[in-house]
Amino acid sequence: MTYAKNFPLLMILILFISAFIMPLMKKNIFVKGLSLFTMGISMILSIYTWIFITKNGAYFYRVGHWDAPWGIEFKIGMIEAIMAMLFTMVATLILWYSVYSVEKEVKDNKVSFYYLLVNILLGSLLGMVFSNDLFNCFVFIEVTTLASCGIIVVKDKKENIAATLKYLILSSLGSGLVLMGIAFLYDITGNLNMTYIHKEIMNVHAVYKNTLHIAAGLCTVGIGIKSAMFPLHVWLPDAHSSAPASSSAILSALVLKAPILLLIKILYGVFGFEIIREFAILNLILILGTMGMIMGSVLAIKQKEIKRVIAYSSVAQVGYIFFGIGLGNKLGLTMAIFHIIGHAVTKSALFLAAGAMIEKSGKKKLSELKGIGKEMPYTLGLFTIGALSMVGIPILPGFISKWYLSLASIDAGEFMLIGAILMSSLLNALYYFPIIVNGYFGEENLAGKIYKSNEKSIKELLPLMMLIIGMIAIGAGSNKIMDMIRIGLI
Repeated sequence: MTYAKNFPLLMILILFISAFIMPLMKKNIFVKGLSLFTMGISMILSIYTWIFITKNGAYFYRVGHWDAPWGIEFKIGMIEAIMAMLFTMVATLILWYSVYSVEKEVKDNKVSFYYLLVNILLGSLLGMVFSNDLFNCFVFIEVTTLASCGIIVVKDKKENIAATLKYLILSSLGSGLVLMGIAFLYDITGNLNMTYIHKEIMNVHAVYKNTLHIAAGLCTVGIGIKSAMFPLHVWLPDAHSSAPASSSAILSALVLKAPILLLIKILYGVFGFEIIREFAILNLILILGTMGMIMGSVLAIKQKEIKRVIAYSSVAQVGYIFFGIGLGNKLGLTMAIFHIIGHAVTKSALFLAAGAMIEKSGKKKLSELKGIGKEMPYTLGLFTIGALSMVGIPILPGFISKWYLSLASIDAGEFMLIGAILMSSLLNALYYFPIIVNGYFGEENLAGKIYKSNEKSIKELLPLMMLIIGMIAIGAGSNKIMDMIRIGLI
């Protein structure tokens, strides 16, 4: 199975090449089919890559004729293989769902453009996951930004254009900061390959301690903007709430996560555990992560539209990920990566369920969605299971993350932070439970509603069901997943 070493590059090439074939197709059904087919092929290749890694261990893959550090190099380990499976599986299910709903939010003449952007976006996200070269990661970040702007603005409404401009401006600022951080690292080490940068840093970190600290800070703030770290999240609510449902799901589930994985590579791979623990940057990440967990939920409680509630919930959930990174121990980092996995599946399901409710009822305000559980019992049921995970009900991945993050806090000697985790969970309940209760109960809420009158067909709900089943499976198999993550961190 040595040919499996080529699969990571093949995934990216399939997605990029197919994207530029789509404008040549005259019928939208063919474009949808090609996008879904290529994403499905990429998913199968990612599964084979994971199997190969499980049997043979991590490896480096040379792209082109030059060896590192002169040539482009991929590093494919357990974590990269898991992330590739996660990204392609979630994207495949979101695309499957979009086949039935995209025309209701995107004009017919822009459907092929929409799927072109999605394929480019996923290809660049996978490039960011696999690349062992900082400048190539930066290039993939920029491609991701432009494609993300496209899948937001494609709806072609005033709020989408405004949200896209806000995202583009702030994301450009973040990109500039990341590029400056990379420039500092290159100036000190003379390398862009992460493995070689780490080797040089180990030799010179005592001499360039302040410069390295600045580089770590620039990369953290720049990536923090792109991944909606509190209080750098200001672009997220408008972008996620105004975009088509499938775009919101991709943005929250996947686009936020790839830059965070890159930050983990930089802090714990390029700098290394021992060096990064000497820097104050981890304390900053921990503080902002804790603030995000609480303030994201507080802001979500104040929202009046369901998609804005879920968008601000993403700020809170990203806070948990940064919280784990900032703890500076192996358990915290393991749970940060685990939460990326659990949140990607859960939040994509929540956004698709909310999009289905808005599509069928024509209403997006919470006050107008009262009684929706009678009209769309299956859809709200799936939403409820996802919400329970976000709140932290046992067995579900949200609970697993919070439990082990609490243990990681104890391991780091930060006992007070357990209170922040508990407070955040209670705040999560305050904005999710009213949606569920008002959807299913109350005579005044259910009056005049016809049972299943707006419910989507089973074939349309099937990808949403599979996301929820996947979420439950992640919770049930959490120990095995965490063991695999630990293997990847060694």
